[in-house]
Amino acid sequence: MSGIIGKKIGMTSIFSADGRNVACTLVEAGPCVVTQVKNVESDGYNAVQLSYGERKEKNTPKPLIGHFKKAGTTPKQKVVEFRDFRVEFEGQVDMGKTVVSDKIFVEGDFIDAIGTSKGKGFQGVVKRHGFAGVGGATHGQHNRLRHPGSIGACSWPSRVFKGMRMAGRTGGNRVKVLNLKVLKIYPEKNLLLVSGSIPGAKNSFVILEK
Repeated sequence: MSGIIGKKIGMTSIFSADGRNVACTLVEAGPCVVTQVKNVESDGYNAVQLSYGERKEKNTPKPLIGHFKKAGTTPKQKVVEFRDFRVEFEGQVDMGKTVVSDKIFVEGDFIDAIGTSKGKGFQGVVKRHGFAGVGGATHGQHNRLRHPGSIGACSWPSRVFKGMRMAGRTGGNRVKVLNLKVLKIYPEKNLLLVSGSIPGAKNSFVILEK
């Protein structure tokens, strides 16, 4: 599994060759620095650790400062480990090397995008789970249109089961979207144009996997 770390710039749309208007997301993908290479002998598995985004040294924990100095780079904001990096990148992912998007992806590739969805705060069951509400406003139900309804039983089990869908905090979760197509690559600006939407707010970190 090869991939790269990026930042979501925003959404736009382009026209395809057959005249369809395609919604797409612009991502600043890399450049990333290889800050650690793991192998079966020393770590029990193969993996490549990539780092992205500049970070002030005064805001970086001292162990991480040493970790980045060992790779010969400045402190970074985001660190992600990619297991079993594809064999065709052998020699390109040595410690301290820079990984760019156009060396990993080509136009027409299908990729997976991982991001943190937008937080929406404490929400009721209609918005959080898509409940329809109690129903009509007749029979005295003047204030229960968006309520959850019954949530438990009677004398047995005398409790509410765990996992019951109720009101609560919504969003802010790790979300993975599969099979997005790389429509365009702008290597001089490290930009990728990806079909569809990617979870997260503008300028949030995203992980692109191939």
